[in-house]
Amino acid sequence: MRRWLVAASITMVSVLGLAACGGGGGEQTAQSPSADSGGKQQVEVFSWWTGPGEADGLAAMRKIFEEKNPTYTFFDAAVAGGSGDKAKALLQSKLQAGTPPDTFQGHAGAELQGYIKAGNLEDLTALYDELKLKEVFPEQLVEQISVEGKIYSVPVNIHRSNVLWFNPGVLKEAGVAGAPKTIDEFVAALEKVKAKGKIPLSIGAEWTATHVLENVLLGSMGADAYNALFKPGADWNSPQVTTALQNFAKIMEYAGDPQDDWQPAAKQVADGEAAFNIMGDWAYGYFHNPPEGGLGKKSKTDFDWAPVPGTEGTYMWLSDSFTLPKGAKNREGAEAWLKVAASKEGQDAFNPLKGSIPARKDADESLYTDYLADALKDWSSNKLAGSIQHGVAVNQPWLAAINEQVGLFLGTKDVKALQQGLADAATANAQ
Repeated sequence: MRRWLVAASITMVSVLGLAACGGGGGEQTAQSPSADSGGKQQVEVFSWWTGPGEADGLAAMRKIFEEKNPTYTFFDAAVAGGSGDKAKALLQSKLQAGTPPDTFQGHAGAELQGYIKAGNLEDLTALYDELKLKEVFPEQLVEQISVEGKIYSVPVNIHRSNVLWFNPGVLKEAGVAGAPKTIDEFVAALEKVKAKGKIPLSIGAEWTATHVLENVLLGSMGADAYNALFKPGADWNSPQVTTALQNFAKIMEYAGDPQDDWQPAAKQVADGEAAFNIMGDWAYGYFHNPPEGGLGKKSKTDFDWAPVPGTEGTYMWLSDSFTLPKGAKNREGAEAWLKVAASKEGQDAFNPLKGSIPARKDADESLYTDYLADALKDWSSNKLAGSIQHGVAVNQPWLAAINEQVGLFLGTKDVKALQQGLADAATANAQ
C-alpha cells in the first residue's frame, strides 16, 4: 500500500510540474519552434512514445517523413510515461494556453471527444477523401473515430490490450502446464508460482492496475456484458460486476511490488523473476527487438503469450492516432505528417517495431510474424471490446474517475467501495 501511495504522489507531482513549466519529460515542447538552423520548417509532433520499441517505430516513420518532405524537419516533442497520462496533462495546458503542437497523439475513440467538443481539433474528413482512407481503414474503426459524420484523427495502428505475457520456464518450474484459460485457472497458477518464491504477477505504475481491471472485467463478464457497461443506463452495481471486482481483488493479491512503469514490470517476466504480466501488445516489441531497442529475447522460450484468461475470442482493442489541432503553427507540415502516418509505407515501417498491427487493411502481411501474425488473424475474426485505460470505451473525465477509484482500492482493498465508486463514475460520465 505504501509503495502505491508513494508512486501516486510522485506521479501527481510530475504531472503538476509538467503543467506548470511546459517541459518535463520533453523540454522541447516548451520551445514551440518554427524553424531550425538550416531554415527548414519544424513540425512539432507530440506523443508519449519514448520507450524501447515505440521510440524505434516513431523514428522509422520520422525517417520516411523527412525523406518525403525535404523542406520540413521532425521535432520530437515526446513526453515519457506509460499510458500517456503525463503527456496528456501537459498537452491540456498547451491547448489552454493557445500554443498547441502541430500534431498530437491520441487514442482513437472516446478519448478524443473532449478535444472535439472543446473545439481543439480540425475536421480531417477532406484528408480522408483525398487519400481514400475510408477504403483502406476498417469500417468499424472509421465509425469509432467519427463524430456526427466527421473524422478528427488518423489511426496509425491497432493494439491489443488483453494479452497475458508469461515466462515458460517459470511456469514449468511451478508445475503450471501452460497459459491458464479461465480466471479460476489463473488464480490457481498464481498460487503455484507464489509457492515457488517467484513473483506471480508483475505490475507497473498505477495505470497498469486499471489495465488489469479492464481485462478482469472482460474475462469475468464476456464481451457483450463488458461492452454494455459503457452504454447509458448500464448497471455497474450488478452481481456480474461484483464477481468481476472480487476476481480483480483476488488477482491483485498476487501482484509484486509496483515498478515505475510497464517496461520494468515486463522485464521481470523476461528475466525470469516473474511468471505473468498483463499488458498490451506493445510489450512484444520491447521483448523481441534487439538490445539497442528492446530486450532481445526469444519468443516461445524467454517469453510467450496468450489471451488474458477468460477473454479468448475477444480482441480488446485500442488505436493510436494523430490529430490536427486548430491553431497549429505549421499546419501544412502537420498535414504532411498525417499523410505519412496514414500511408501503407509509414504504417508498415512503424508497426513491426512498435509491436502493433496496421490500421490499414492493405498492409504487407509478410512483415507481421510471430506474435503479430496471431494478432492480424485474431483482429479479423474475434469479437471486439474497447479498452478503458487506452481511450476507446470512456472519455478522459470518466477514465480519471476510474483511475481514482482504482487508486483508492489499492490502498483499502475494499471491493464494495470500488464498485460503488465505479458506479458513481459511470452515472456522472456516461453519455
